[in-house]
Amino acid sequence: MVMKKEKLTQLTISGMICASCVHHVEEALLGVEGVNAVAVNLAERCAIVHGHVELQKLIVAVEKTGKKAQLLSDHQDDQEDERKSFKISLQRAGAAASLAIALMWVGMSSFLPSFDEAYGQTIWFGIGVLTLCVMFFSGRHFYVSAWQNLKHGISTMDTLISLGTGTAWLGSMAMVISPDLFPTQDQHLYFEAALMIIAFINIGHALEMRARGKTSSAIRSLIGLQARTARLIRQDDEIDIAIKAVQVGDLLRVRPGEKIAVDGVVVSGQSYINEAMISGEPMPILKQQGDVVVAGTMNGEGSLSYRAQHVGSDTTLAKMIQMVRAAQATKPKIGRLADKIASVFVPCVVGIALLTALIWLSVGPDPAWQYALLTSMTVLIIACPCALGLATPISIIVGMGNAAQLGILIRNGEALEKAALLDTIILDKTGTITEGKPTLSDIIATDPDHCLRLAAALEKHSEHPLAHAIVKEAEKKQLKLPDISDFHADTGMGVSAVCRGKTIVIGNQGCMKKHGVKVCDQEKKQFIQLAQEAKTPIFMAEGKSIIAILAVEDPIRGDARQNIQNMQQQGLDVRIFSGDQQATVQAIAQQVGIQHFVAELQPQDKLDKLTSLQQQGKKVAMVGDGMNDAPALAQADVGFAVGSGTDIAIEAADMTLMHHHLLHVLSAIHISQTTIRNIRQNLFAAFIYNILGIPIAAGVLYFSFDLLLSPMLAGAAMAISSLTVVLNANRMRNTS
Repeated sequence: MVMKKEKLTQLTISGMICASCVHHVEEALLGVEGVNAVAVNLAERCAIVHGHVELQKLIVAVEKTGKKAQLLSDHQDDQEDERKSFKISLQRAGAAASLAIALMWVGMSSFLPSFDEAYGQTIWFGIGVLTLCVMFFSGRHFYVSAWQNLKHGISTMDTLISLGTGTAWLGSMAMVISPDLFPTQDQHLYFEAALMIIAFINIGHALEMRARGKTSSAIRSLIGLQARTARLIRQDDEIDIAIKAVQVGDLLRVRPGEKIAVDGVVVSGQSYINEAMISGEPMPILKQQGDVVVAGTMNGEGSLSYRAQHVGSDTTLAKMIQMVRAAQATKPKIGRLADKIASVFVPCVVGIALLTALIWLSVGPDPAWQYALLTSMTVLIIACPCALGLATPISIIVGMGNAAQLGILIRNGEALEKAALLDTIILDKTGTITEGKPTLSDIIATDPDHCLRLAAALEKHSEHPLAHAIVKEAEKKQLKLPDISDFHADTGMGVSAVCRGKTIVIGNQGCMKKHGVKVCDQEKKQFIQLAQEAKTPIFMAEGKSIIAILAVEDPIRGDARQNIQNMQQQGLDVRIFSGDQQATVQAIAQQVGIQHFVAELQPQDKLDKLTSLQQQGKKVAMVGDGMNDAPALAQADVGFAVGSGTDIAIEAADMTLMHHHLLHVLSAIHISQTTIRNIRQNLFAAFIYNILGIPIAAGVLYFSFDLLLSPMLAGAAMAISSLTVVLNANRMRNTS
């Protein structure tokens, strides 16, 4: 049920400025052999590529669209680049606005002669050349990008800006060079209009960049947790090396107050380490020989040496960063629809601008040429689909960033969209409702130590939490374990093996029945009594006879009942699906206030029950942490894996709860609902802006109200629309 994990390649893309760019980059990357899926994020200027493919092929494909690409490092933090880009955008805007304002003042003051005079014509020709130089300085990136895109048959926002401002400059220069070709009433220059459009768009990009930077706080905070160096122990020396130079097996030292550099296992020393980023628990945890330490966690006052186990992109922290980045680049269905619309939007706008010019030339009042130029230029400028391209990704980034800060890692945009519609929550018992730290509480046997020795010999080969409890108790008593052979595990039932020529079976009643072991009435009674105490009883047989009943107790989480009540108060139907005994599950369900529960389920049974609920029209979430939960996690509309669960469960799930709190299931649903609502608001605003803006720019209000939108105001409105979308998304930072 769980697919093999695909290779992810994360790229930074420079040169993307609108939704059309996103579409063209996605199409180019999807055309590379070996690529299975692509997610391009305009707000983050990045692409996540799924599939086994050479990096250089991806870079070449992106370059064919007129953009540039490079590999995104897990340590990369582009704050400095953003600051430089912000400063450059303001400088470009300042240069264009300064000359535009000067030209407006000259025009109003009649300081210079008219361009239809010989002397004035020379001066205004010089002003036209100066305007072109400033336009190239302030808007060079628009024109170069438009030209590169044109060579590849692509049209983007840059195409509209270049056509609009280029038309304004060319028309004005034509008028300066040959004023006699134009009627006197048509003689009006648009140098300042072209400059102000460029100024407004650059200001809009700068403000959008500044506001957008706030959305990436989750990624930056995770990157900030990474250590930059590690202290390598080499024979009798200790040297500091770059984090990238650490290899699996290296012996490292962490001193008081330092961060753990990579995931590893403690070799010597002891210290308290703050693991709040992983567990959500503020209290530091004592780490000593044999304990696992995680990259990015903070060491206390002690000193440890530890053996590197996972380095580079394999550390827990690096995987968190990769997961958040990959998730933020994906889109829900509503966002993909917007991108498809945007892909044909620019060519349609160019057509509308040409049609507008033809209509004004045909039926417009004198001077018709001037009105045609003015309205077509305004249509080109106001229709730039920046807001449309940002509407979805900017909300996704903020929403998933909010989730990541709570320790909720969302795998993709589709899961985010589905979580908003959930009405049924299925909880596994062990490790989800309970602590997941079971202890052996009872051994009913003639020779308890002998039975514990045999049980531990089998269970040390099992990954089940209950097995760990048995092994841990044997280790605590320092019992010597016998050798076994022919070990076999029946998922959801129990284990069996051969020890000293006899078959040993440990498991539930179904497991005993499968192996032909008879259970007498007294043993059944003892079994049920333990289960009614919310313990998990296990039969142990040697040959065909029961030799012991072991009981494992896993305490209910302190906040489980309250969190489940909170879910129920929000109208969610909360149920338990467990492989444990009927009486045990019933006792747990009563304690946490859940009415609907099903016990003694095999993995396939969980899957079937969940599918049945979906067939009834319910939107179902599954919350679990075990290998036997993986099929149900994959089938659920949204699968929530508890962060301390198995890798298989986490890979199968749509969301991972790093902090083990059931409350975060409700938090994830709330964030999903808020994010999807915000996306709809942004898309509505972007579409309404274009639906209303384009007709107004074309001049529909002129004949009724004598109102005509100037190109300068169109440029300002376009910039404001993008900024509005970004600011609306950032509202979620305070409301989610």
